[in-house]
Amino acid sequence: MEHIRLPKVEQVKLLDQVAPRKSRVGTLYLTATHTIFVESEDGQRHETWVLHSLVSSVEKQSPSSSPSGASLMVHCKNFQLLQFVIPEEQDCQDILLSLRRLSQPESYEELYCFAYKPNVDEEERQREWDFLSLTSEYKRMGLPNPHWKLSSANQHYEAAVCRSSQPLSGFSARCLEDEQMLGAVLRSNPRSEVVYVVDTRPKLNAIANRAAGKGYENEDNYSNIKFQFMGIENIHVMRNSQQKMLEVCELRSPSMSDFLEGLENSGWLKHIKAVLDAAAFISKAVAEEGVSVLVHCSDGWDRTSQVCSVASVLLDPHYRTLGGFMVLIEKDWISFGHKFSHRCNHVDGDPKEVSPIIDQFLECVWQLSEQFPCAFEFNERFLITIHHHVYSCQFGNFIGNNQKEREQLGIQKRTHSLWSYLWSNRADFINPLYRPNHSQTLGALRPSTAPHCFKFWGGLYNRFERGVHPRQSVEDCLRAIREETEQLEEQLASHKQKISKLEGQKWTVSNIFDKSPTAWIFTPDLRLANTPQDYTSCFLTSGTRAAEDSPDLTPPDLNQTSNDLNQTSSFNTSNSSDHESGVADLSAQSPFSEDGTRDSDEAANSAA
Repeated sequence: MEHIRLPKVEQVKLLDQVAPRKSRVGTLYLTATHTIFVESEDGQRHETWVLHSLVSSVEKQSPSSSPSGASLMVHCKNFQLLQFVIPEEQDCQDILLSLRRLSQPESYEELYCFAYKPNVDEEERQREWDFLSLTSEYKRMGLPNPHWKLSSANQHYEAAVCRSSQPLSGFSARCLEDEQMLGAVLRSNPRSEVVYVVDTRPKLNAIANRAAGKGYENEDNYSNIKFQFMGIENIHVMRNSQQKMLEVCELRSPSMSDFLEGLENSGWLKHIKAVLDAAAFISKAVAEEGVSVLVHCSDGWDRTSQVCSVASVLLDPHYRTLGGFMVLIEKDWISFGHKFSHRCNHVDGDPKEVSPIIDQFLECVWQLSEQFPCAFEFNERFLITIHHHVYSCQFGNFIGNNQKEREQLGIQKRTHSLWSYLWSNRADFINPLYRPNHSQTLGALRPSTAPHCFKFWGGLYNRFERGVHPRQSVEDCLRAIREETEQLEEQLASHKQKISKLEGQKWTVSNIFDKSPTAWIFTPDLRLANTPQDYTSCFLTSGTRAAEDSPDLTPPDLNQTSNDLNQTSSFNTSNSSDHESGVADLSAQSPFSEDGTRDSDEAANSAA
């Protein structure tokens, strides 16, 4: 609290970035962990909470931008943008200095995760950290196993994805141990005569590193290797690219040409494409050619993490599930030493170390989910929630730059884990289109990396803009339909129980339907439905227009209805989806809206 110069300011305006005239007046509070804006309209209290860990920068605007007071612009790491107009100049200056200090802690001990104390006991907190175990993941992969010995019995070796940092070879130096290691990787896969060495950097960058005694492998010293340079730019280029893209997102009422031109000039989607190109190359080499791959960049914790983890998502369906994706981040990012605190600016440090490496990985996965909507168990909300907590510092998973720092900080003893929180709320993150037995779900994904396949992720970068998104997304509509389907299955089970009890008694079908709360009319073949309207049109009650048009409708035979329901109760769209791209007509719709939640009945009726 010693860093708070002014804990409370009244009559503060919060401007709407889309429509500045729609300002809201309230009171601004500063606490040790949050900035809180409280507005009271029509007797109702509305609060806006912003974690100080999420604040990226605080800027004081020129006096001409707000004649009614001093203007303060707050940029957040989760792409929220807040503009406050404070009546008094001195109050604005005090808030500015306080926010800058609170949002830039000088040590890890000041981070929110060490102050976050949910109502759980010590035993429960430890279970949170035990929820994910890399030992279990390695066992799932068959490592280790009792067959690990020098023997000719192991004849079913397969291609592998290996990762490292760049060799310290310079122009002429060599390392025999490193050469022997690559030779062992080659011999472990008798079906292939070569090993791909994927250098994720542009070739010019790798050559420049040779002058500093680093660089890449000399093909004269390594037998049977093939080089592939992928051209992914360094952290500084990525940081500048995202900043340019965000400046375009913050434009007020831009024209279509201005927006598209700014997005192209930022180069952001070009960099996303470069990462996906590299991952697709690795996936194809392993799955189709059966060739092992060694991946490295400069240090092995940025571009290497991106490419290897995206390739894992393409190759292994397990990593496209909720639990598998969390394990993937734990394995390929946290355990392999991605410098989260430097790249995400958790504590005050060198601004040149900041770069949106994890943002690009999450966006690559989102781009894949748009191409393959049936292949991922999790939805867009899951990716956005992970992105939020990477920067929020509410949980301890992403604190520190390596495992050593996390052990020294006692992360598992003093903080809470994000993974158990996500798992306990997994109902919010399930993709209703996911089908475990679909063709695109079972095998390796083969994405298209043509330029027209890449989209702007408005669900992440513009999700805080009011009025931008529709009230209800296709995903929410499908979730409501699934709930309706489950209700129908429960009704069917109830009717079957009644039938079994009434056997031998002289009850007519109409007697049973009269006692049922709702009589449902079903389309003859629900399996052919491929839009939300097709599904919801099947759930017409006796009070709907369809029932009014058919007043003399005879109740169907219960046994036949039971058979029809058994065939159609599962949420199956396999007959109406493309085997390569899934439900393409649904994936092109707008992302979910955080403000567009409705109950299942309202969602189903509105879709119908």
